[in-house]
Amino acid sequence: VSVGEVNAAKTLIAELQKQLPRYEIALSSTTDTGMARATAVYGGELDVFYFPFDLSGIMKRAFKRIRPRICLLMELEVWPNLARIAAKQNIPLVVVNGRLSDKSFPRYKLVRPMVKSMFAKISLVLAQTEEYAQRFRFLGCPEDKVIVTSSLKYDTARITERIEGADKIAAQLNIGNDRLWVAGGTGPGEERIILDVFGKLRAEEQFSDLRLAVVPRKPERFDEVAALIERCGFDFARYGAVKDTDETIEGNPSVILGDTMGDLRRFYSLANIVFVGRSLVPMGGSDMMEPTAMGKCTIFGPHTFNFRQTVDALLQANGAIEVTNGEELLTIMRKCLADRDSARSIAGAGQEVIKQNQGATQRTVDAIIKLLAK
Repeated sequence: VSVGEVNAAKTLIAELQKQLPRYEIALSSTTDTGMARATAVYGGELDVFYFPFDLSGIMKRAFKRIRPRICLLMELEVWPNLARIAAKQNIPLVVVNGRLSDKSFPRYKLVRPMVKSMFAKISLVLAQTEEYAQRFRFLGCPEDKVIVTSSLKYDTARITERIEGADKIAAQLNIGNDRLWVAGGTGPGEERIILDVFGKLRAEEQFSDLRLAVVPRKPERFDEVAALIERCGFDFARYGAVKDTDETIEGNPSVILGDTMGDLRRFYSLANIVFVGRSLVPMGGSDMMEPTAMGKCTIFGPHTFNFRQTVDALLQANGAIEVTNGEELLTIMRKCLADRDSARSIAGAGQEVIKQNQGATQRTVDAIIKLLAK
């Protein structure tokens, strides 16, 4: 699992533990960040280990030591020796939350003759969309072993307007009647665009009460973003300076830097409008399900290939807004701030999309139980 997949797997693992209590669950990751997240979430509850290198000898030893009854592969993690050894030992391989993105699928198409036998060994694919399902079938998965279940990430999105701990943040940062724009999960190059747009909005009398909270995705960038905010001339406060205290910041700085981990949902719950980051730059986007599930008017850029299914569903239902650059972001922000009824309509439609797409966890568990019963 990756970092994002750890979060997506949480509801699934909880449901599997409930409905398959006789099974022990272990979690593996191919990345350091995924390993760190999995250890933080499950280190005291599940066995967490690095996914073994897909070399024949190493994979054979891993199977002999672990002796799995079933292997669940998040989104795609299929490897030739893994598939070969699992098939030889009659151990089911199941792709859960299956996805073949616009970025990865063309690469697989180029080597289709070489990977077709590997995909043919998969016992079951539980795909996020029919389009992804067709891609798995094209690459060699048997037609009757590919099922569309929707995305597990919909089930991790909480349909709520308020998150526990948000009131404390509001009190510590003096967030009262001022309108708050939250830019969450931002990446390099985006904060400058957002700050430029924010400065132009604040200069207009009707938006002079607007405040901005910027929450970068990577903690190692907190100091970098703080320096950028200062260079842009904004008065600002760092939430990390007061988080673990009973203190509040002085005054009402126009910009807040969310330089803590695990508080993004709380900031989203306080927002009037949300911009979801890593999307104005070609980084694949961040999770836009969280703010839409909270009923927030949600905006993102064009680079959202990691969340294509969600983006398509939201845009089709007029449940979110896509912008292509800073100029469009400024125009849309003006419109959403000035026309609150329109913003509320978009927010409501987005929340309804999340509600309608939930249920993938139970469909996934049902399919796994049925496979194990064979």
